[in-house]
Amino acid sequence: MTTEVKPSTRERLLEAAATLTYRDGVGIGVEALCKAAGVSKRSLYQLFESKDELLAVSLEERAFAFIATLLPAADDGRSPRERILHVFERVESQSGAPEFRGCRYLAVQIELKDQSHPASQVAHRVKANLTAFFRSEAEQGGASDPDLLARQLSLVFDGASARAGIGADKLTGLIAPTVATLLDAAGMR
Repeated sequence: MTTEVKPSTRERLLEAAATLTYRDGVGIGVEALCKAAGVSKRSLYQLFESKDELLAVSLEERAFAFIATLLPAADDGRSPRERILHVFERVESQSGAPEFRGCRYLAVQIELKDQSHPASQVAHRVKANLTAFFRSEAEQGGASDPDLLARQLSLVFDGASARAGIGADKLTGLIAPTVATLLDAAGMR
């Protein structure tokens, strides 16, 4: 006999926050979050100090999965150039899904404006880690200016995610050649 484990109130709130903020933005109300999670406001405030904290924890808990779906495994035998291209192949692949709304971490930073907001701080850290990945790979691949290349790649990542997320452009056939041009210009191998 198997028993189904029901998600805890905390898990339901975190899932509702992740789903609704990705789909509708961080302006989603506490009422809507609680309704989607099937919990009372009292439960939310017993578990989290504020909606802001709920959003930050939700983003933090999804950061590992976000990075795991984008980055290649460490020591996967690919060249730094191939490892960077892998990230953009993943973005291209994800952008084809009907529910794709772009990078949730970029969206949070844009929507909140307040860099001291707990969710904005989580988003900033996640995005900084992605830039650090690009910088590390650029250094290992012999880029002429690893810092500049990392910033350029982050710019392309964010721009591509945003444009695909709002349905302004399709990434297929666009993102890989754009990134390859940057890698070539930087002398990446």
